[in-house]
Amino acid sequence: MKGSIVLCSLVAFLALAFSFASAYDPSPLQDFCVAINDTKNGVFVNGKFCKDPKLAKAEDFFFHVNPGNTANPLGSKVTPVTVNEILGLNTLGISLARIDFAAGGLNPPHTHPRGTEILIVIEGELLVGFVSSNQDNNRLFTKILNKGDVFVFPIGLIHFQLNVGHENALAIAGLSSQNPGVITIANAVFGSTPPISPEVLTKAFKVDEKIIAYLQKQFWYNNS
Repeated sequence: MKGSIVLCSLVAFLALAFSFASAYDPSPLQDFCVAINDTKNGVFVNGKFCKDPKLAKAEDFFFHVNPGNTANPLGSKVTPVTVNEILGLNTLGISLARIDFAAGGLNPPHTHPRGTEILIVIEGELLVGFVSSNQDNNRLFTKILNKGDVFVFPIGLIHFQLNVGHENALAIAGLSSQNPGVITIANAVFGSTPPISPEVLTKAFKVDEKIIAYLQKQFWYNNS
């Protein structure tokens, strides 16, 4: 009887451990699994259908990134390189983004629900930061970065980057998911479709309903 209880407990523990281990991009069980859109001749793996490995070619693992156009309201442009741009990234659990900034440009507060971000400044001077969770009392971790400096933004936490220099800036970010996703806070809260009830937002932000109405009428630019 005791042996059965121990065995059941062990199985439950392993099942729980496996659920945590599979909460993020799983490790691949083959060299690569190039994504395809043909659902008839593919195998569905980790969000994408995979082509026959024998049909993979160099182009499946290649993408060219051009400088981003920062002539927009935020003065920044994020160019993602995820599994949507490089099909060969499927199942590999990694992606990157190029972030261009005009002088004073901002990559506004946002989160990546499925990936931790590590960022290196290539040119310029950036004020960066992230805010910890409610459990940690929403502490702000912030620092000014210069060329060659690296900063990490933990998975799921709100973070931002602001060009505080007088010249253009450039950063490259690596992310721990083939498809990390992005939620820009202002866009999601004030620009959702359909809109969030003003009653919810006025109570949440403790402001007059006219302010909420004004914010919901704004054009919330998406820089990625």
